[in-house]
Amino acid sequence: MSNTMKYADLQNKGKEELQEMLKELKVGLGKLRFELANKTLKDFSQINKTKKDIARFLTAINSKLLIQNGKNK
Repeated sequence: MSNTMKYADLQNKGKEELQEMLKELKVGLGKLRFELANKTLKDFSQINKTKKDIARFLTAINSKLLIQNGKNK
């Protein structure tokens, strides 16, 4: 996922879909780190962008969990 997603776009997605996309981002981050270790990575900024995307996904998932738990009480 090379383009960064905005938090507002993530709010419309379901929790399962967000978790699946989060797994893909984590795999992509692993590949970027591998390329960095092998000195084949050309765009170093992709690592930070991917980390920020992962943080956005985690924030969206956690907010959905908080809202869901708030409704259950």
